[in-house]
Amino acid sequence: MATLKKIAGEAKVSLATVSRVLNEDPTLSVKEETRRRIFEIAEKLEYKTSRTRKLAASLPTNTKPPLNFLALYCYKQDIEINDPYYLAIRHGIEIQCAKFNITLTNSYEANLDIHEKHLDGVLLIGRQTKDTLKALKKRCKNIVYIDYTDHDQDFDSVDIDLIKISKEVVNFFINQSYNRIGFIGGRDNQEIPDIREKAFYEYGKLKGVVFKNDLYCGDFSSLSGYQLAKEMLKTDHPKAFFIASDSIAIGVLRAIHEQGLSIPDDIALISVNDIPTAQFTFPSLSTVRIHSELMGSQGVNLLIERQRDNRKIPLRVYIPSDLRLRNTTK
Repeated sequence: MATLKKIAGEAKVSLATVSRVLNEDPTLSVKEETRRRIFEIAEKLEYKTSRTRKLAASLPTNTKPPLNFLALYCYKQDIEINDPYYLAIRHGIEIQCAKFNITLTNSYEANLDIHEKHLDGVLLIGRQTKDTLKALKKRCKNIVYIDYTDHDQDFDSVDIDLIKISKEVVNFFINQSYNRIGFIGGRDNQEIPDIREKAFYEYGKLKGVVFKNDLYCGDFSSLSGYQLAKEMLKTDHPKAFFIASDSIAIGVLRAIHEQGLSIPDDIALISVNDIPTAQFTFPSLSTVRIHSELMGSQGVNLLIERQRDNRKIPLRVYIPSDLRLRNTTK
C-alpha cells in the first residue's frame, strides 16, 4: 500500500510537501512541475485521496492536445490601423495564447463561417448581435467578453469602467472652472450611443455643464475627428472637450490648428486610450490611460480558467485606468 513517505521519497520532496499538495493546501507555494510529479507518483502507487484523481486530471500535461480558441471581433480588421487600441487588445490575446500553446483563430466582423472545428473557448471582442450569441452558444459553453460587458448573459468579461472615466473627465474640467464642456466621439452602431457618450451626457447634464447640441459623433477614426471638429468650429463652441479616443483627438488637433487656435488656451482636450503616439502629438495629448493589451491577456486567462475548472458563475474584471495630464490641458 502506498504511503506519503514512499511518494515523498520518489518525488524527492519533503513529507510535509506531499501532504499539503495532495490535500490542496491553498497557502502552499510550489512549482507546477513538482505538483504534477507528486500527483503522477501518487496515481502510479495508487495512493487515494478524495480529490487526487480529479485534481491530477485537471493539471496540464504534455500529452494533452492544445486548447482551441476563437477570437471573434465585432469590427473590420482595418479599424486596427485607425485605432491602435484595438490592435493592442489583439496583441495581448495572441501573446497569451502563444505562452500557453493555445491554437487561436481570429475572425473579424463576427464571421463564424471560417471556423468549423471544435472550440474549447471563445473570446468576444466588442458587442455582438443576438444571432451571433445564439449561434455561439450552440458550439461552445466557455465564452468571455473583452471590451464589453453583457449583464444579460452568464459570460465572463474583461472591461474598463467608461462611466467612471467619463465622470472623472467632467469633474476635472469643472474643477478647472469650465462651465460648458463638449464631446467628440464615435459609435460602432450609429443607432446606439457609446457608453462614454451616454455617461458623459447624463452626468454632465446633471452637473449643468453639458448640452445636447455640444455632442458630435461619427466613427473612431482620425478623419472623423477632423471632420467633426471642423463642423464644431463653425459654431459657438465650448472651451473644453472630452474626446472618446486618441485617434479621434489627432484629427481634432489638426482641425483646431488649421483655425489658428491655441491649445489649451482657446480649447482644452482630454481623450482616452493613451496610444503610443499620444505623447508625440503637438501639443501632447492629455488622455486616460487604458491598458488594452492587458485586457486581451486577462481575457485569455479567464477563458483558460473557466474551461479548466468548468466554472459556471460569471466573473467581471475591470482593468484600472489613470489620467495622464500633458499639454492639451492647463
